[in-house]
Amino acid sequence: MKIIVDAFGGDNAPLEIIKGSVDASKENGVEIILVGDEEKIRSCAAENGLDISAIEILHAPTVIAVDDDPTKVVKGMTDSSMSVGLVALTDGHGDAFVSAGSTGALVVGGNLIVRRIRGIKRAAIATVLPSNDSPVMLLDSGANLDLTTTSMVQFGLMGHIYMKRVLGVSKPRVALANIGVEETKGPQLYTESYQLMKALSDYNFIGNIEARDIPMGAADVVVADGFTGNIILKMYEGVAGALMKNIKGIFLKNAITKIGALLVKNEVSAFKAKMDYKQYGGAPLVGLKKPVIKAHGSSDAVAIKSAIMQAKYFAETGVIADIEEYLSQGEDNND
Repeated sequence: MKIIVDAFGGDNAPLEIIKGSVDASKENGVEIILVGDEEKIRSCAAENGLDISAIEILHAPTVIAVDDDPTKVVKGMTDSSMSVGLVALTDGHGDAFVSAGSTGALVVGGNLIVRRIRGIKRAAIATVLPSNDSPVMLLDSGANLDLTTTSMVQFGLMGHIYMKRVLGVSKPRVALANIGVEETKGPQLYTESYQLMKALSDYNFIGNIEARDIPMGAADVVVADGFTGNIILKMYEGVAGALMKNIKGIFLKNAITKIGALLVKNEVSAFKAKMDYKQYGGAPLVGLKKPVIKAHGSSDAVAIKSAIMQAKYFAETGVIADIEEYLSQGEDNND
């Protein structure tokens, strides 16, 4: 399994990207292609004592910044680490691509360079989130602001297949994120999508759920338009960060609370690990012809290693083939 990694995407590039890639290569045996300025990659690795002898480097001299026009990935900056990596994936030089760079550019590049699976109307950013019970997939979490009911239904299907194949959920519960559980709630996109999803037998649609029910594990797959999904995602991250900060503040308040902290140290550490996004590493762009993973912009080496492993599982487990097969059956039925 060969994973192509954008060495210059993200806030902590290239050092944390290189570290995560080295760890993934050593611990999990995946082959890595680092894409970026070769001289800078080698210099950074040497300065930090990192052995990259087992890692291939694909030279790309420029970097797309987060505030650059996303379309530069296909015009104007085709020599960037992201663009060169996506082209390498499309040309078959690797099995999956990972980047912590510009989300907009990665979505544009995924759609125009890697391209969507035939029949898929929109690719979605599918973010895996922790919950009280088990991981939850939220899609779309930022790629598409305007959607049709067809795309919403397809998001449910793709989330169902991903959770079943990659995360081992035998019968994923698919829900719509909404302002109430009644099927008449929400704008037209949601009420119409509800009726279409309700009529399907292809996956286990359980209806609407409210945002507050997501961290409680009320569903395995939560479908939303990109605007709504991104707001849910950012609120989720913010509340989790605030919660952990306040818990730490309580334990450090005085000598008595510090003793209490020692008594529950293992439990608190386990809780922190359970709610840490780094264990999932990044969000797959589902609906593309090949596996692409969007890692968090602030990813450290641990998150990058996790993103690489998620890319590996994505490529190995046949998610894309399952989506293609389902859509081809639909075409056959329409013939």
